[in-house]
Amino acid sequence: MKTRSIHSSARIGILLMAGASLAGMAFAQDNDSDNSTAPGKPLFITVPPRPAVKPATTSLQTWNGSFTSGGKTYTYNMVGTAPSTNTSTTIPVFIIPVKIVITSKTGTKTTYDPSHVLSNGRTVIQNVVASPLFDSTTTYNQGGVDVGTTQYIDAFQRANFWGRVKSHPNYHLLLGTPTVLPEQTLSPSAADGHTGQEFGFTAGKVSYLWFDKQIQNIIKSTSQIQPNTFPIFVTYDVYLTEIVCCIGGYHSSLGTQAYAHATYVDVAGAFSQDVSAMSHEIGEWADDPLVNNSGNKTPCGILEVGDPLENNPNYGGYPYTVNGFQYNLQDLATLPYFGAPPSTTVNNYFTFQGESLTMCQNGS
Repeated sequence: MKTRSIHSSARIGILLMAGASLAGMAFAQDNDSDNSTAPGKPLFITVPPRPAVKPATTSLQTWNGSFTSGGKTYTYNMVGTAPSTNTSTTIPVFIIPVKIVITSKTGTKTTYDPSHVLSNGRTVIQNVVASPLFDSTTTYNQGGVDVGTTQYIDAFQRANFWGRVKSHPNYHLLLGTPTVLPEQTLSPSAADGHTGQEFGFTAGKVSYLWFDKQIQNIIKSTSQIQPNTFPIFVTYDVYLTEIVCCIGGYHSSLGTQAYAHATYVDVAGAFSQDVSAMSHEIGEWADDPLVNNSGNKTPCGILEVGDPLENNPNYGGYPYTVNGFQYNLQDLATLPYFGAPPSTTVNNYFTFQGESLTMCQNGS
């Protein structure tokens, strides 16, 4: 990132610890105080797979594919079924609202609650469910090609494999109507949580390592969450911190259980505005659900399809108005960006929105 160097160091530090437990990871903690004026840096991270926290009785529907670049074959694992099967897959989704209560050094409590009612009269979670990530009424016309009236990530995947999908139109990767589980309340200690001015508002800032340990415990104790489902943990106006602020979201897996976190920020123009961070993380989950493509790197790294676009204007977000609200959905890189033949994708695009890029131009 242009924050790229910082983003890369954060990811490298994590990837070098692949296979280790979070308890054994040694990262520098965020040292900002409540009065920090250091500017926030927009970050997303990916955590390698770790051992399962509970026995798996089901499995996520995935498929394997490959492409050749520079005489070398690169393989990948993605959610759903291969586009050539001409079939549709729907993945059950759980949304877990996470309320964060931060206590300052003086004892003042600040609460960041996804049940907050937004200016449109919906709560944060209701607005997420009504977004183009789950709503199927938007028609996506990419450079004059109608890739479908569907959900945002499905449209991206259809465009990603348009060379095949145009003759196999029944291919879809859909997210089921989310089941919203009971809200979880987390109260970090003063060492793990504080508030600070970031991107023009007072954000909650919580240690990523501490937060993820709590998420693992929630997954372990929630019987409905099984590997054939996709749990998404949602915070409100909270960034995670690790070395520096600010992490808008991440995705990972515990054994075969994929999961993700994304924050929802309701400040116009801020990093992770509305569902932009969630669109980033769901897109990356779709193309590398169990974070095991790290063993099959493309010419420019693993399939982190959101990262190459997150430094664009509006952090890579494009506006879509659905259900009376303008959402910001992040652009996502298609396979040609990572080295696949351009004919793989719609209009030979290197990103879903048709950004003018060359292979690996912005790194991985």
